[in-house]
Amino acid sequence: MRFIRSSSFIAASVLAASLLIGTSSAIAAAWPDRAIKLVVPFPPGGAADTVARVFAEKLTEALKHPVVIENKAGAGTAIAAEAVASAEPDGYTLSLAPAGQLTILPHINKAIRYDPFKSFAPISNLATVPYVLAASPDTPVLDAKELVAVAKRDPGKLTYSSCGPGTLCHLSGELFEHQTGTNLLHVPFKGSAPAVNALLGNVVNLSFDTLTVLAPQIRDGKVKGLLVTSRERSPQLPDVPTAAEAGVSDFVVDSWFGLAAPAGTPVEIVQRLNAEVVRIGNLPDVRARLEAQGLRVTTSTPEGFADTIKTDHGRWGKVIKNSGVEVF
Repeated sequence: MRFIRSSSFIAASVLAASLLIGTSSAIAAAWPDRAIKLVVPFPPGGAADTVARVFAEKLTEALKHPVVIENKAGAGTAIAAEAVASAEPDGYTLSLAPAGQLTILPHINKAIRYDPFKSFAPISNLATVPYVLAASPDTPVLDAKELVAVAKRDPGKLTYSSCGPGTLCHLSGELFEHQTGTNLLHVPFKGSAPAVNALLGNVVNLSFDTLTVLAPQIRDGKVKGLLVTSRERSPQLPDVPTAAEAGVSDFVVDSWFGLAAPAGTPVEIVQRLNAEVVRIGNLPDVRARLEAQGLRVTTSTPEGFADTIKTDHGRWGKVIKNSGVEVF
């Protein structure tokens, strides 16, 4: 009797699995048949919103159904992440996933209700943008070497603004200190706009933020660009050296934005979205629009995006541990 019950259980399990596979395939075959929501964890405007709207526009054309942007800011991007993680995995809710959401926040906020590896199905990286270190008009340094010299001579005297504690803006500063053996005073703000305004007004000496945010200020001569954190100079700031050229080794920081879906989304939908995203990323007008904002298209396979998340999660985890950034 024990063997008969076991066999019956196995048969029922196989049938249930077959029904699930059949249901998943049916959903994928009919997808999409209505509007798709793309959740962006920031207010309108800025690099993330730009990336989301460029790809949403082209996906709408390709899929013959609207891809609608829903800006859901708050809790350091956790609100948006939790909303997507808890959504039905049917391909109708997607996430514009920034680097900080999946690789930094899980280390510093133990209250978040999502797992960067288990809660999402990676689809593709979309674009990356390097960071820039800029100095205020009155700060008496002309390049990164002078900055390091001053910072070592007067530890803790020079200040830098960031777009918030625990953000990539902040951790860029922590990594810079570690790589140069300096001690800077961190002054966090709620967002890039007030952080840059503090720099413009000489309230702080330095600021770390994306190329998208700081390039216009540097080109207009309002602040001094000391270095970019990419491996090569940016076409938007050809006169600003890379970190390596400026004498700061191993200081490479890229803020990336990817596309993800809730875990359990049918693989056929993930593959379809990936194919469309890669095709869109190769369109000349898409590349031109994003490059004008300092963004570089970096589409990938789902596996490639998953590897990026894993690598950067480990990297920033070490920076957070070494720097003593507060965990809350």
